[in-house]
Amino acid sequence: MKWARQIHLKSPAELAIMREAGRINAEALAAVRVLLKPGVSTADLNEAAEAVLRKYNCYSPFKGYGHPPFPASITVSINAELVHGIPKKNRKLHEGDIVSVDCGTVLDGFVADSAFTAGVGEISEEARRLLEVTEGALWAGIEKMRVGYRTGDVSAAIQKYVEDFGYHVTREYTGHGVGRQMHEGPQVPNYGKPGTGIRLRPGMTIALEPMVLVGTHETRVLADGWTVVSADGSLTAHFEHTVAVTSGDPLILTVPYFAETSTGLVQ
Repeated sequence: MKWARQIHLKSPAELAIMREAGRINAEALAAVRVLLKPGVSTADLNEAAEAVLRKYNCYSPFKGYGHPPFPASITVSINAELVHGIPKKNRKLHEGDIVSVDCGTVLDGFVADSAFTAGVGEISEEARRLLEVTEGALWAGIEKMRVGYRTGDVSAAIQKYVEDFGYHVTREYTGHGVGRQMHEGPQVPNYGKPGTGIRLRPGMTIALEPMVLVGTHETRVLADGWTVVSADGSLTAHFEHTVAVTSGDPLILTVPYFAETSTGLVQ
C-alpha cells in the first residue's frame, strides 16, 4: 500500500472538515449495520454505504486503491477474514456470522476512516467476547492519544488489553496517520513498547484500528490479492476510529455528533 510518511498537523479548520467527513462516514456505517441480516449480500452492504456517500457528494478512498485496484467503497470481512474482504453479490450473510466493515470518506480533500465488527443474529459466546475485547482495545488506545504520550504508548495499551484476554494482535497491519491521504505518518502498530515511538502533538490525526485474532497473530492473503484471513481459520474482529490529538482530551472524529461547539467539533 502507498504511504505518505510525513506527519501533517491539522489546523482547527482542517479538523472541522475531517469531523464532518467522520460524521458522514459514521452515517454510512450505520446504514450498513442495519442490513446485517441473514440472506443479505455483501454487495448490498457496499451499495448502502455508497448511497450515503453520494448523498453528500463524497467518495471512498478505498475504491480503485492499490494493486489490483480495490473494486468497492467498503471492505466486508466475515468470521476468519480479518480485513480487506471484497463485497460480492453472491456472498450472503448467515445467522451467527461476525462481520467487519471498514469505510472511508473523502470530503473536500480530507479522509475519515473507521470500522466496526458486529454479529448477524445470534452469535456464539466466543464471538461476543471477541467483539467486546476488540472494541475495548480501541478505547484503551484512544485513552493514550494525548500530549505527553508517544505512539508506542498507544500501541502497547492496545496490545496489553488484547493479550490480557488471551487473544492476539496482528503484526502485519497497523493503524496510521490520516488526513489529506488515507495513509500518512505516523504508523501505529497494535503492539509496541511504552515510551517509544513518535511523541504525540496537537493536530495529529491517527486512525487507530485494533485487529484481533482468537488463535494466532499469523495471517495470509487469499488469491484475490486483498482478503486477509487468520492463518489457522480462527475468528477475527476489527474496530477503528479516526482520532485527533488536542491540547486536552482525544477528539474522536468518526462518531455522530453528540455535542457541538461553534466550530462544529465534538468536545
